[in-house]
This record gives sequence, structure tokens and C-alpha cells, in this order.
Amino acid sequence: MNKYELALVVNAKAEDDVRTATVEKAKEYIARYGGVVTEVEDWGKKRLAYDIQHMREAYYYFIQFDADATCPAEVEKHVRIMENVIRYLCVRKDA
Repeated sequence: MNKYELALVVNAKAEDDVRTATVEKAKEYIARYGGVVTEVEDWGKKRLAYDIQHMREAYYYFIQFDADATCPAEVEKHVRIMENVIRYLCVRKDA
């Protein structure tokens, strides 16, 4: 199993419970495809370097997980179409 990190940039206009549900849904996708979530970091609301979809701020979440090589691609398929996720990035962490 490899170590991965999924970074989510979530719409700042979304309510707290909607943001929490978005992160939980991403964790659910990771578990569905055989991954094990090891840590979730909430960096809170940050100013974006440039406007994305006319937004200047967004909430940042970082999810660390262990998974097989096929899991990140499957998770990205679902995260890509999540309504409140305005950007995402899944990378393999060095051991």
C-alpha cells in the first residue's frame, strides 16, 4: 500500500454542515475503493491566490490515506464532479 494525500478546496459559500458532508463523502469514496484514511487536516478558510469561479476565499482540507495504486484514480473520478469542490489534487507521498 502507498501513502497518498488528497487536497480539497471547498466553496466558502457552503454551509458548515455541507462542507463537513463533502469531506465525509470524499472519505467514504476512499474507503469504498480500499483505502484507509489516516488523518484529516482542516486548514480553514484561506484567501485564494487568484479568483476561481468568482471566489476569492475557500476552505482547505487535506486527507492522508493509505491505498493501492488504483484507488486515487477512482476517488478522483468522484471528487471531480462533487458540487462544492472547486479544486482538488491527489498525490503520492514519499515514504
